[in-house]
Amino acid sequence: MRKAIVTAAALLGAVACSGTASAECTAENWKDCAGKPWVDGKVMDTPLGSKWWPNPLWGAGDQAGSTNWYTKPEVIKRALSATKNGKVYKLGHEYNTEMPLFGARKFSLRIPGTPTGGTFGANRIMWNDEFLATEIGQVGTQFDGLGHIGVQVGASGDKNEMRWYNGFTAQEMGGAYGLQKLGTQALHPIIARGILLDIQAVRGRDMEKGELITMADVKAALKKQGMENFKFAAGDAILFRTGWESHWGNPAKFNDGCPGIGMEVARWIAEDVQAGVTGGDTWPVDAVPNPDPACVFCVHQYLQTRHGIVNQENMKLSELAKDGVYVFTYMYSPVPITGATGSIGAPVAIN
Repeated sequence: MRKAIVTAAALLGAVACSGTASAECTAENWKDCAGKPWVDGKVMDTPLGSKWWPNPLWGAGDQAGSTNWYTKPEVIKRALSATKNGKVYKLGHEYNTEMPLFGARKFSLRIPGTPTGGTFGANRIMWNDEFLATEIGQVGTQFDGLGHIGVQVGASGDKNEMRWYNGFTAQEMGGAYGLQKLGTQALHPIIARGILLDIQAVRGRDMEKGELITMADVKAALKKQGMENFKFAAGDAILFRTGWESHWGNPAKFNDGCPGIGMEVARWIAEDVQAGVTGGDTWPVDAVPNPDPACVFCVHQYLQTRHGIVNQENMKLSELAKDGVYVFTYMYSPVPITGATGSIGAPVAIN
């Protein structure tokens, strides 16, 4: 188990002393977390503050979240206009048994006999098939769908008050054979204008676990990239490079926390830009551990649960940075597995 996650229960119960919230902001006393960076509104109806459903952009019952942007012609045209030279970059790692895996997740591929079938016919045809056993949406270069991250609102264990994006509950989502709501089949294919923010270059080094990307870093990266006056737009895909990708071949190091964004940048993404996708070269894109021990993946909850913004993790961004490619066409289509919480797949950037 990742060290940061092994201690999650303790972190949830830890006393948080920062911000304007009460010193009693804990899992048991979440109503005393008013004023924390992840809390919205003036009421503590939920551990995130005010209720987030129905979604103000996409309406009650929506299951596609930020991928709705990619049904709009102006967003697609903006994305395609970012292609200048026609060079394609693979932004995903290879899937294999040696890659870093969250917690006790597994990735096991088998070919039951080689060849699997044949020979048949005068042409003596034969073929190979594979059998794959894994958490199909949550391994490798993984993509978080909207059925992945939720919030316990009511009493612990009350499935009618376990809430996900747009207020869907565990009671109505649950099913032994996949989610009944918010499965990846409800998401739209993504064709976005992608923007790389190379924070590693700003820092002049690979970032360390727990380090936060701030808005000062964002502005510094834009300046360094010659994009000081760049205008972000709704539906953009914003990707963060921290340098953590360099640890991909060392799962123990890669899994032992990571740098990433905090709530300051998350609010800019959701409220100012209204991004369609976030992504990064780490496993959550959030910083782990968060400097505030009361926050356990609160950025995940804020972006995905409250705002419905999908997230691409464990990305390869070093080649884009090496070539100085900061604006590009970003393409990725979540695998439409009915009832899945996320998706494996191969995101690409086209310069």
